[in-house]
Amino acid sequence: MGQIYLVRHGQASFGSADYDQLSELGLEQARLLGEWFANSRQKFHRVVTGALKRHRQTADACMAVLPKAHRVDTDWHTDPDFNEYDHHEVLVRHHPPFDDPAEIKRFLAASPDARHAFQEIFQAAMTRWMSGEHDADYRETWMQFRQRCVRGLQHLVEGADKSQSIIVFTSGGTIATICQHVLGLEDRQMAQLNWTLANCGLTKLLYQSGGAPSRRVSLSYLNNYAHLEWLGQPHTITYR
Repeated sequence: MGQIYLVRHGQASFGSADYDQLSELGLEQARLLGEWFANSRQKFHRVVTGALKRHRQTADACMAVLPKAHRVDTDWHTDPDFNEYDHHEVLVRHHPPFDDPAEIKRFLAASPDARHAFQEIFQAAMTRWMSGEHDADYRETWMQFRQRCVRGLQHLVEGADKSQSIIVFTSGGTIATICQHVLGLEDRQMAQLNWTLANCGLTKLLYQSGGAPSRRVSLSYLNNYAHLEWLGQPHTITYR
């Protein structure tokens, strides 16, 4: 049986003009994951990343820590099917003032419970996007995004050998949507799951050859971030 490890990227630069850039903490989270793999003597046969900068930065920082015998030097592949949905577009279609990153910073600074207040706005934005009632407002609809994520998973399984270990560096929405597909969850459960995924958290899928693609993948574990907990420093565990 083969294994697919889905890694959410490290902490990005939320609220800045360029979100698609790991913070210093995000790079450290990726290195801690690499150390965890090294300590467990985990070896990978293939490395796949989404096409976003934060995906590749997480992959580079993580895989560089592995001993040379366990690195994958040649079989790296970029697949845009593992890209995140456009969270900025989803947000501003519901709340246009947030088109300006400075406005987000002002909102967070002025809110007594900033994380909760922002989460409520974003949940409403996700509900609007996923309803299908405003599809003309978005470059990629919810159903198109969902189909893309499932397609990426199916292509990965169909192209894999029987017992490979494959690591995919991607985003939280992509991982939550893949898990929704594997577990048969409703749309609202995908949105709820998306909020719980930690930066550089690890989700493990098992696949087997033969049979219909939908029957060949199962969930082993979800959102494991023990590699961030072992330092005993709560600040290393982030969600945005």
